Amino acid sequence: MTRVAVIGAAYTKFDEHWEKSLRDLSTEAGALALRDAKIEGSDIQALYIGNMSAGSFTGQEHLAALAVDEAGLTPIPATRCEAACASGALAFRNAYIAILSGEYDIVVAAGAEKMTDLKGTDAIATLMGAGDQEWESSIGLTFVGLYALLARAHMHRFGTTSEQLAMVSVNNHKNATLNELAQFPAEVTVEQVLKSPLIADPLRLLDCSPITDGAAALVLVSEEVARRFENPVWILGCGQASDALALDNRKSLVEMNATKVAARQAYGQAGLEPKDIDIAEVHDCFSINEILAVEDLGFCEKGKGGKFVEEGKIARDGEKPINTTGGLKAIGHPVGATGIRQIADLVMQLRGNYGKLQINGVKRGLALNIGGSGATAITTILGKEPKPTTY
Repeated sequence: MTRVAVIGAAYTKFDEHWEKSLRDLSTEAGALALRDAKIEGSDIQALYIGNMSAGSFTGQEHLAALAVDEAGLTPIPATRCEAACASGALAFRNAYIAILSGEYDIVVAAGAEKMTDLKGTDAIATLMGAGDQEWESSIGLTFVGLYALLARAHMHRFGTTSEQLAMVSVNNHKNATLNELAQFPAEVTVEQVLKSPLIADPLRLLDCSPITDGAAALVLVSEEVARRFENPVWILGCGQASDALALDNRKSLVEMNATKVAARQAYGQAGLEPKDIDIAEVHDCFSINEILAVEDLGFCEKGKGGKFVEEGKIARDGEKPINTTGGLKAIGHPVGATGIRQIADLVMQLRGNYGKLQINGVKRGLALNIGGSGATAITTILGKEPKPTTY
């Protein structure tokens, strides 16, 4: 069984790109990743691109064919992957499996979304397509409403506070001030979060990730190819799991079972435990999701996520640095690109040369990308050194 590494990683500025199209953004990210990898487009054997809803956001379907055409990579096979907000990580996982299978040696995994061409209400309706149309969106539920239900359940059972939710946003915005590619690289205070407009009780505007345009790309290679490059970052494990699409069919509203299962798979493949992870990029589409993530990934006990945040353990200099470049909350959340961006940030951290964003001593990192309100979860573990062979 071959081992797989990442040799190229990049993402565009995440922002409201009125002057750029979806095609422009995806092409830019791909070119940046190839340049980072120091390879030519002619070396690429296949492409997977994550995208949630280009047809609704921009009117463009058949995105994989567009991406490979614009990049001048025809006739290689190109595949679009969709798992709501986990579309990027799904593209990455498919690229990873394609190399593991022995079919390819050099594959691009990308993600892109152009969301701001729609009015806010239309964008919200499009995003709700990731929920249960018949039982949730048709009665007026939105994703902030769904996550508000999760937040209220967690607060009721464990005593989690609005101040602790706000501290998630405070941490991530502070980290984003170091990231020139972030959409909102500005600090906020707990007081500002708590005084921002109420969107769905208890979640306020500054508890919510924004509507964003952007793209990201990675170059994955087999072990044989990786050995020819300096400083590859190795994929140690990648798990995927599913849960009920609608919240009312979930066994619990205070945990995401798909996250727990996907994490268990990734830890098992890597031969690691939560304590072995030095840094993590987790899916903070809403502040409550970061609290759920640190619990369900095993970084703290169930119900202790709010206190974990309050005690500063997720800070850049904390016990378990989380979203050290800003997270979805402050970098932005172009839904198809986020899963790739998370892994790109970890790759650059693990190389050890991430400039002012670098966390010292990082050897292993974890990325958690969530689709919808937790119906899909994909967990990836990366390391500076490859895992031992089993053959």
